[in-house]
Amino acid sequence: MATYAEIILEIEETKIRLAKVRTAIDELVLGGTQTYSLDTGQTRQSVVKLNLTELRNLESSLVSRISTLEARSGGGTSYGRPAS
Repeated sequence: MATYAEIILEIEETKIRLAKVRTAIDELVLGGTQTYSLDTGQTRQSVVKLNLTELRNLESSLVSRISTLEARSGGGTSYGRPAS
């Protein structure tokens, strides 16, 4: 089982990846570029406008991952989601 410090570190790393994904989405939606290079720290890929759905799915997955990790850490916040 991961320690509290390891969970917090993973939360922060995931938030960084989420910020990069959201930047890529903004660039594509605003029409600033037709392609976008996305470097998650683990992989580097070129994203084209046709992959916007994949980026949205990745965004949702990262938000869910952060929420899960925060619940495990005892933080219990809903990062990127409205409070219920």
